[in-house]
Amino acid sequence: MKTVMLADSRQLPFWRQPIALLILMAVAMPIAFSTWLALLNNFVIEAAGFDGADIGLLHSVREIPGFFAIGVIALLLVIREQVLGLVSLVLLGVATAVTAWFPSLYGILTITMLSSIGFHYYETVNQSLQLQWIDKAKAPQTLGWLSAVGSASTLIVYLVIVFFWAPLNLTYNLVFMVTGALTALIALYCMVAFAQFETPNPQRRELVLRRRYWLYYLLQFFAGARRQIFIVFAGFMMVEKFGFEVHEVTSLFLINLVANMICAPLVGKAVGKFGERRALIFEYAGLTIVFLAYGGIYFFGWGVVLAASLYVIDHLLFALALALKTYFQKIADPKDIAPTAAVAFTINHIAAVFLPVLLGLLWLVSPALVFVFAAGVSTGSLLLALLIPRNPAPGYETRFCKVTVPALP
Repeated sequence: MKTVMLADSRQLPFWRQPIALLILMAVAMPIAFSTWLALLNNFVIEAAGFDGADIGLLHSVREIPGFFAIGVIALLLVIREQVLGLVSLVLLGVATAVTAWFPSLYGILTITMLSSIGFHYYETVNQSLQLQWIDKAKAPQTLGWLSAVGSASTLIVYLVIVFFWAPLNLTYNLVFMVTGALTALIALYCMVAFAQFETPNPQRRELVLRRRYWLYYLLQFFAGARRQIFIVFAGFMMVEKFGFEVHEVTSLFLINLVANMICAPLVGKAVGKFGERRALIFEYAGLTIVFLAYGGIYFFGWGVVLAASLYVIDHLLFALALALKTYFQKIADPKDIAPTAAVAFTINHIAAVFLPVLLGLLWLVSPALVFVFAAGVSTGSLLLALLIPRNPAPGYETRFCKVTVPALP
């Protein structure tokens, strides 16, 4: 495979440039993963009779590969980062395609583990490639557009589910197989259609833990705990408490996707204008309120309209998480991006490994307390976000730093 320096890649046709590859990857991953996520709660309840404890166990198993994302560093000793990302994407697609073949607790756990390895290793590499290939000045806006592109690809899949699930009597097996295969085929195309892009800053191939990144590490830990609670229990609530069927759950996802397509580029511009500190403070304050309101649904019996509205608001606030990526991009040594992406993914998944199963047991006692706990996690994130400087840079990673740097233009 031909190797092209990143600077020279600008001379290539657009469809062969690094940004085109990032776009195709942004399109491919959500086709498999978001479809799996949309069908999951209904599939596991109908096929295997899952309860809250089972769904918590499933998501704990799913997050184990994320905890071991640090293994990416070892793999990069023998395989190029770009190739590893695409191979992981193929694994995600193939595992998703055969999900319905294993309709039992242990079968679902096993195939979920395989798809999760693909997903988490892909996400680790993808984040690293984005931060290496995208110019710092354009990063917030470009990341916003990539998020919107991913939402658009998922939107098409969800529209098919919403409008054709009942009329065509679609099955879990058919939908899983088609979407998983499509993801794998796009990844295989990317392997043969694009050159290997070489950055001017070769990435370190050893474990990197730097004291000056401590705030970024802590924010990643809290983000992993907070997001995992949303992924596991917010959607499960809609099915268990309000009896949402497949097409109704998918309709809710569709609303999220359309909102994200519209808002993600705007969010990128907002982060570029107002800075990472303000963006993350706004996100975490909003999420704290949303999680408390989720708890109120169980404490006070609030209805399905509020629950669905909170679900959409919750999803939109998570779009601001791109500010955490650009915060790290601004403070990082360029050679640290790949190994730190792996370390950050592992830190992000520390809580995700044990929280779902523990909170799944708590769910059986009181679902409201699960969301109150999530509000506490969001509050912790908010306090940490207050420590981000207005203009972060190497040597000025937190507001505690005595060394200051000129304000960025």
